Amino acid sequence: MSLKKIKLFTATLVVIAGMVGTGVFTSLGFQLTGIHSGFGILMLWLVGGIIALCGALCYGELASSMPRSGGEYHYLSKIFHPFVGFLSGWVSSVVGFAAPTALAAMALGTYINHVFPSTSPILLAAGVIIVVTFIHSFSLSQSAKFQNIFTLLEIALILFFIVAGFMIGTPQNISFLPNQSNGAEGWHSIFSSSFAVSLIYVSYAYSGWNTATYLAGDIENPRRNVPKSLFYGTIIVMVIYILLNYIFLYSAPMSEMQGQVEVGLISAVHIFGIKMGNFMGMMIALLLIASISSFVLAGPRIAQVMGEDLPQLSFLAIKNKHGVPYVAKIIQGVIALLLILTASFGKVLLYIGFTLSLSTFFTVLGLFVLRIRGNNKTAEYKTFGYPVTPIIFLSLSAWMLYYTIVEHPKESLLGMATVMIGSVVYFIKKPTIAIHEKPIIIEKN
Repeated sequence: MSLKKIKLFTATLVVIAGMVGTGVFTSLGFQLTGIHSGFGILMLWLVGGIIALCGALCYGELASSMPRSGGEYHYLSKIFHPFVGFLSGWVSSVVGFAAPTALAAMALGTYINHVFPSTSPILLAAGVIIVVTFIHSFSLSQSAKFQNIFTLLEIALILFFIVAGFMIGTPQNISFLPNQSNGAEGWHSIFSSSFAVSLIYVSYAYSGWNTATYLAGDIENPRRNVPKSLFYGTIIVMVIYILLNYIFLYSAPMSEMQGQVEVGLISAVHIFGIKMGNFMGMMIALLLIASISSFVLAGPRIAQVMGEDLPQLSFLAIKNKHGVPYVAKIIQGVIALLLILTASFGKVLLYIGFTLSLSTFFTVLGLFVLRIRGNNKTAEYKTFGYPVTPIIFLSLSAWMLYYTIVEHPKESLLGMATVMIGSVVYFIKKPTIAIHEKPIIIEKN
């Protein structure tokens, strides 16, 4: 018998799995190219966590007001205009889930290849995407069990890694406090352009704090449980990320990790030795499956909702007898496979971070519109700290986006080009969405 609705526990694990994975195990090496202070790196992850938490609190009210699957696509369509929602759905379908799925699979292949050099990272990455997509194409019950198992194993491994790092790791000559030898460099790094650009890498690592909103329609009591899952998941991951990056810097020299993808493996070798370190690297690689699984579980729900709303894309809404949008899953998997074959890791990482930040920026901005119109009266949760919370999110996001455009114009232009292509697709064959052309109608309890 298939699972009818996802419980709060599973929804929280989906959020955690959507966040923990590729970014935290790969992005530190790129951050170290611009920031050389232990204090600066930890502050980077703290600020990134604050951005994610503020975003999660804002999305909680949006989800409670409009409890339907689809995430930004659904919210922006109802708050602003179907065109804005379509662009967000386009970005989420092309970039938001397929690209992170590809990156997670590429990281998995890279980790395993460093332990077993004879293996092909590309074939490994492609194979795991095919297998996970196949597993998630049958029933929600099977998907939930698979997700729960791998996410709990992932959390257990990370906690073990952190504890072992504190107990048996050899400390590096590095300061994590601003008032010691590298204090000036630490404080200075926080206000530098390198810090702002590095936030793109960190924001990608934290991306996934909104995962539960994409499958809100499949969650039990979404008005209450989606906000809770976003909050609980983000807080847990924020603590894990700061501790894990502390251990990476505590256990391994910065020079060895700088510019490298497999920072988790490098740290593991320094903590456990070569043999046990390679084993831990393999475990990290296998548990990246939890992240891939969460993307495959949640991502196709956006395409499904777009297919339900847009007659031209109705094929995306095709589901099996258990309600799984298997056509959308297959298409997302194909896009991820194409990215594996055509893109480099670092450039895709920046491209994803910039493009997704644009989407979340306008969604949080929509919260002000929702409040002004009074369309949040059915919400069981209201954003804590409003209006300061969304202002913090928007201000830090704008700062990050500005410096990314200045420092990395090619990747930024590619992100904006993706949005422009979506605009062309929309107006070439403009969809008819009668339900969304009307003002938002307040539901009565």
